[in-house]
Amino acid sequence: MLHRRSFLHLAGGAAGSLLVAPGMVLAAAETERRFVFVIQRGAADGLNIVVPYADPGYARLRGALAIDPAAATRLDGTFALHPALKETAAMYARGQALFVHAVASPYRDRSHFDGQNVLETGGSQPYQARDGWLNRLVAMLPRASDAAIAIAPTVPPALRGPVQVTSYAPSGLPGPTDDLMTRVGALYAPDRQLQAAWSAALDTRKLAQGSGARQDPASLGKLTATFLTKPHGPRIAMLETEGWDTHSGQDGRLATQLRGLDTLLAALRDGMGPAWAQTTVLVATEFGRTAAANGTGGTDHGTASVAWVLGGGVKGGRVVADWPGLGNGQLYEGRDLAPTSQLDALLAGVAAESLALDPAQVARRLFPLAGAPRPMTGLLV
Repeated sequence: MLHRRSFLHLAGGAAGSLLVAPGMVLAAAETERRFVFVIQRGAADGLNIVVPYADPGYARLRGALAIDPAAATRLDGTFALHPALKETAAMYARGQALFVHAVASPYRDRSHFDGQNVLETGGSQPYQARDGWLNRLVAMLPRASDAAIAIAPTVPPALRGPVQVTSYAPSGLPGPTDDLMTRVGALYAPDRQLQAAWSAALDTRKLAQGSGARQDPASLGKLTATFLTKPHGPRIAMLETEGWDTHSGQDGRLATQLRGLDTLLAALRDGMGPAWAQTTVLVATEFGRTAAANGTGGTDHGTASVAWVLGGGVKGGRVVADWPGLGNGQLYEGRDLAPTSQLDALLAGVAAESLALDPAQVARRLFPLAGAPRPMTGLLV
């Protein structure tokens, strides 16, 4: 018998097909509130996304890699936003976006795989837990469904766990014929487990109909909104974005990455329509990058970065930061932006307020191995 994950991979090929990156995960629940988690895999450079232009250490450490504040969008007297983030800047101006700077998970050793594992499982060190904090969040929702959906080659660790998941992904290939669908259905019909999974895949495919889903950022944002706005559709989503590891040639690469994410978020916002008022999006990365530029026009693995919170119910138009500074003696281990806020606390607080759950209980359930951090609240209306 096929392993369940293998079957879903094959079923997705017929019923929706495969997406390399970015990816999306969704989970259904009896609520009109929506929560979306976007992970930036590769360690996004928070210092060049939300630029601390007023800190004299920034220009000194970054040199030619520093973002010109005249070209960026001034957020306040200290920070500016990367010029590629036009739509995000517009949301900030409308009070629908904020940034939490100098934030990090408990992880400190700068390995992508280990850092992402800590971020997604909610532990204090790598591989402490087998399930993800987002799976635990789904289980807390009233009358939570036992099905979630992933638009990705595999379900991301953040959503793995006892809550069962299926998958959907847009494809660049021609759609399957009715004859193929009938034959695959007949092949799985004698097996109770495979037949149930196939039926679930077909139900998911119906939810995506009419979205015109492709693999570009705008289409993925629209597809996410298509799922989240269905009357009986999912209410929790996760998207994966890749390519944030900018060791060299960072200027052009980071701008391209940010334009794509900006487009995706704008398409999600527009696709949500009135439901945007009940939608919260949180964007985070496994760790940041070095404060100083390296010798190849890039930055290396660091520690603290910046997280984004967007949505119709966000108390936006601000940067939340206990700024540690970039001067001599202020950097973590003499090289990185020092963390002054806990990413786990931010995740717990925003997820709880987004879904109208008790923040302290959410922190205990989602991050017990990290000591149930005091949730960061007051960021949403």
